[in-house]
Amino acid sequence: MRLRSLVLGTRATISGTVYGTIVVLAALAAGGNAFQLHPWRLDVIVAVTVVVLWLAHVYAHGLGESLGLGRRLTVSELTNIARRESAIVLAAVAPIVLLTLGALGVLGERAALRLALGVGVVTLAVQGVRYARLERLNPVATGISVAINLGIGLIIVALEAFVSH
Repeated sequence: MRLRSLVLGTRATISGTVYGTIVVLAALAAGGNAFQLHPWRLDVIVAVTVVVLWLAHVYAHGLGESLGLGRRLTVSELTNIARRESAIVLAAVAPIVLLTLGALGVLGERAALRLALGVGVVTLAVQGVRYARLERLNPVATGISVAINLGIGLIIVALEAFVSH
C-alpha cells in the first residue's frame, strides 16, 4: 500500500505533484539550451531548482502552521510537513532520470529532453484524471479538469520559456 501511494499518490499529494511537475517543466523550458551545451548542467538545474523550491515550500508552510498554532513547531512537526510535501521532489525523479540517461549517452540528448517534457505533460494529465476520480466528476467535468490542469501548466511553462529566451 505504501509503494502504491508513493507511485500513484494520494488525495493529499495531488497538489504537490502538480506543483513539482510545473516546477520541473519550467526549469526544463528555461534551461533547455544548457542541456544542448552541457548535458549534465540541465540535470543539475532541474534537481537544484526542485529541491530549493521544496525547501522554500516546507519553510513557508512551517511558518504558517507555527503562526496558526501560536508557537514554534517541533522538529517532528516540521519533518511531517517536509514528508507531506515530498511529492514536489518526487515529481522530478522521472524527468531527472531521463536527463541523466541523455547525459550518459544512453538516450540522445534531444530525445531525453523531449521525453522529460513528455513525462511532465503526461503527469499533469494523470493528476487531472486523479483529481476528477477522487471528486467523482462526470466525463465532461473530467475532461475539463484535465484541460485546465494541462493548460495552466503549459501556460506557465510557455511564459517561463518566453521570459528566459
